[in-house]
Amino acid sequence: MSELNYNQLVSSQPDYETSDSEVEMYESRKISGESTGKDSGLSDIETSNNKQSSREEMIPAIAASYRNILKQMGEDPNREGLLDTPKRAAKALIYFTHGYDLTISQVVKNAVFNEQTDEMVIVKDIDMFSLCEHHLVPFMGKVSIGYLPTGKVLGLSKLARIVEMYSRRLQVQERLTREIAEAVWEAVSPAGVGVVVEACHMCMVMRGVQKINSMTVTSSMLGVFRDDSKTRAEFMSLVRR
Repeated sequence: MSELNYNQLVSSQPDYETSDSEVEMYESRKISGESTGKDSGLSDIETSNNKQSSREEMIPAIAASYRNILKQMGEDPNREGLLDTPKRAAKALIYFTHGYDLTISQVVKNAVFNEQTDEMVIVKDIDMFSLCEHHLVPFMGKVSIGYLPTGKVLGLSKLARIVEMYSRRLQVQERLTREIAEAVWEAVSPAGVGVVVEACHMCMVMRGVQKINSMTVTSSMLGVFRDDSKTRAEFMSLVRR
């Protein structure tokens, strides 16, 4: 197969089109440090849509970088099996990191309800997938969240969405655990929050020490979950059932 001009290849795809002027504009903004996004100053939803549009506009540049990586590895990016790989990989990376486009207010929306209860609420074994920021390889596992309401409860699905928002970013497990706990604290101002994350890291399985059965467990305790050992013990016992 003859060598193709990659810009022509990308622009020929039906999913997006990139003109020479758009490429020049992107490069000039990247060099100057100017943001390629647009802050409308209107609703959160519109801002989110603008961010999503801005990130999708990055696909041609990211795909070009993936193509260069393939060439540096000694591969032929024009062979049949790799012809669309840069574009697919770029789209995948945008999806894997779509949590950057979200905020707590957008995720929670109006799903905070007044409820006169002070008993522990736990949602456990929430599936989680993320990318290690050190090696850009996956880590995945389960998240368990508990909190003690003080007159407000959060829609149960929103706990899973909070996990999704923070896991779909470049992460380390320790920070991910803390960010989830702080988000629940911010959303409903409970008496306490507990979060436990158990995950398998591909950076320890596919490379390095290559320990396929290792699991990393992290926790974050806020409020009475940190200060009261009995509350913390109750939470941990319920999570481990």
